[in-house]
Amino acid sequence: MCGICGYLNGPGLRPADATLTRMTDSIAHRGPDADGAWRDEACGIALGHRRLAIVELSPLGAQPMQSSSGRWVLSYNGEVYNFRSLGDDLRALGHNFRGSSDTEVMLAAIEQWGVVAAARRFVGIFAFALWDRREHQLHLVRDHLGVKPLYYGTAGGTLVFGSELKALVAYAGFDRTIDRGALALLLRHNCIPSPYTIYRDAKKLPPGSILTIDADGRHQEPVAYWSARAVAEHGARNPLSLSDLEATDALEAKLRDAIGLQMMADVPLGAFLSGGVDSSTVVALMQAQSSRPVRTFSIGFPDVRYDEADAARAVAAHLGTDHTELYVTPDDALALIPQLPRYFDEPFSDSSQLPTMLVSQLARKHVTVSLSGDGGDELFAGYNRHVLAEKLWQRMRMLPRPMRRLAASAIRAVPPDAWERGVGATGLWRSQQVGSAGIGAKLHKMAGLLDSAGPEDMYARLTSHWSDPASIVLGAVEPPTLISDRAAWASLPSFTEVMMYLDLVTYLPDDILVKVDRASMAYALEARVPLLDHRVAEFAWQLPLHQKLRNGVGKWVLREVLYRHVPRALIDRPKKGFAVPIDAWLRGPLREWAEALLDPSLLARDGIFDPAPIRARWKAHLSGAADLHYELWDVLMFQAWHHDTGFNT
Repeated sequence: MCGICGYLNGPGLRPADATLTRMTDSIAHRGPDADGAWRDEACGIALGHRRLAIVELSPLGAQPMQSSSGRWVLSYNGEVYNFRSLGDDLRALGHNFRGSSDTEVMLAAIEQWGVVAAARRFVGIFAFALWDRREHQLHLVRDHLGVKPLYYGTAGGTLVFGSELKALVAYAGFDRTIDRGALALLLRHNCIPSPYTIYRDAKKLPPGSILTIDADGRHQEPVAYWSARAVAEHGARNPLSLSDLEATDALEAKLRDAIGLQMMADVPLGAFLSGGVDSSTVVALMQAQSSRPVRTFSIGFPDVRYDEADAARAVAAHLGTDHTELYVTPDDALALIPQLPRYFDEPFSDSSQLPTMLVSQLARKHVTVSLSGDGGDELFAGYNRHVLAEKLWQRMRMLPRPMRRLAASAIRAVPPDAWERGVGATGLWRSQQVGSAGIGAKLHKMAGLLDSAGPEDMYARLTSHWSDPASIVLGAVEPPTLISDRAAWASLPSFTEVMMYLDLVTYLPDDILVKVDRASMAYALEARVPLLDHRVAEFAWQLPLHQKLRNGVGKWVLREVLYRHVPRALIDRPKKGFAVPIDAWLRGPLREWAEALLDPSLLARDGIFDPAPIRARWKAHLSGAADLHYELWDVLMFQAWHHDTGFNT
């Protein structure tokens, strides 16, 4: 992994010589091994690069890199895992290579097949800036599923871009005006969905797309070279007719290939291991292809509601990995909070960012590359909503909506901790999908669903924290997203599959992958996600739903692959997720910090939020009348970012 940045000037504009240096320095944590720059003053183009050397450690892998013809110049973040096979194809067509880097192969592929066709051939995770010296065009390209980030925007008449927003901010004259509509989306989704950013003048490049900019800065909207919607709809129209055994065999073969490719590195490599289905599958297939014990890493918490270290340890022992675990205290996690605005660039309020940073920090002490299990839930129906939502709606719809509203009011009238003591003690609320922890919060969340007008409304509520965030952010108009624009939804046979699709194109790239990228790159650790090989995604969408979701259990076929390597008894347990007890911390060790950021006079002086509803929720949370830590954490992460003088002013 690396960091990229640069700018393309409008006619007659020339920035100071130090501009590109400031931009690359701002993302030095992404690439501590080397920096590079390439400029063409006559065309007003500058490309910057920070290198984390993974493959071809010599200067022959340095960037920005020019093609052998001199036409193309590339600054690139990521890995193209199939570069060796592509290199063989290109040698057969007459290309020669000086070194052994994937960057050089990418340039030859672009030379041979063009930008769009080459991008379609790349198997990997990447975001790159490509300057065409002949046509005087800049191409910004992002990988199929949005694993690696790429931002772009304007500063005066100059187009600026980078792996992180801080590279854009480093360009003198970049306007830091907050996009209040994007802030409303943060309060709804705990992240800011593509293409929006917290800044009015910056955007995220959507996954699987190419943005082409002419020398004078003119450009159209990004164009897709790969479409998750087209893949999902094609899979639904052309399902594979495989027996359960054939489907399991085929999936294991594809995963072995993807994981084998991603074990390629010239530096130490390991994997995150939580003990859940996804990470255990990745580690099992790594170990099956390795001649030595795979390095695995997990963290544990004293709070048993969130601790999965025992499960990870058991899986590691069975597979024979070289396992490292670290039990962290609340103080370890709390110490990271002041650093979050600097690493996440824009407000981001998925609190699992904290354990993700801690396990990345642990892994980086031993390896430079770590494989992760992200993507299994979205592709194989692993979230509780995939398992329960459609079934719940079929039952709910039989009751008139007024009766459901009364039931919701009755549930909310009992504080979460009272539900915890009452229902939890009976042991009745236990299943593979929903453990006994947090029963009160889950019941309150269910109460919020009882008033749903339909399954689409239910999904919107399941993916929302604040139900009307534009009323909290002063002057905000909530912009459309892929979730709110139903015309953008894939046409699929069931609403469960629609939810899986929406999670794949929204929650995954805008939340999960942002979290993993920032948390790992904060420590110059490359995180790879083999379940998100786009070929695996294409195969998964061709499997019928009953081979993903069966008898109330998600990820059925993925589990069948795993059970060939790890006993069921080590895997079949309630899903915990990867979280920390923010609800309790806000009432305890974080209370003073939160109170300062939620001070009504500060909120009023900032003029961004309506203080009254925020203060009301803060008081209700402190009293235990409700668990509102999700809504409060959204506001607190913005406030922490907004008042962090080290980054945003």
